[in-house]
Amino acid sequence: MSDKQEIATQPSSAARRTEREADYPLVPPADVLEDRDGITLHLDMPGVSKDHLNVQADKNTLVIEGEVQITTPQDMEALYAEIQSTRYRRSFTLSGELDTEKTVANVSNGVLSVSIPKRAELRPRKIEVTVT
Repeated sequence: MSDKQEIATQPSSAARRTEREADYPLVPPADVLEDRDGITLHLDMPGVSKDHLNVQADKNTLVIEGEVQITTPQDMEALYAEIQSTRYRRSFTLSGELDTEKTVANVSNGVLSVSIPKRAELRPRKIEVTVT
């Protein structure tokens, strides 16, 4: 067996992680933007499909969880795999001025976008001035 083949078949340090270490989720990087209508969060979650994504708003907390499922084709066997699955988890504390009932989430190209509008009664509004 050549040196390259021996290296490829040896377990990597990631493969030797304990079960407990494998349970720790990654914290996805996020951008939080605010405008007059509400907030929008953008989280980098590459490889997470819609089916393995969970976004929940409960009172003043937003929890985002996702899992990447990497599958090996049936006729193949992984000789070396550092990443077999990855879990993401992040939570945010929300302001009471946000209307979580109208939250909208969209995932595209590995980026999750979550938009939460401000409550209608708290949004700035233009007041018409009349001349009498």
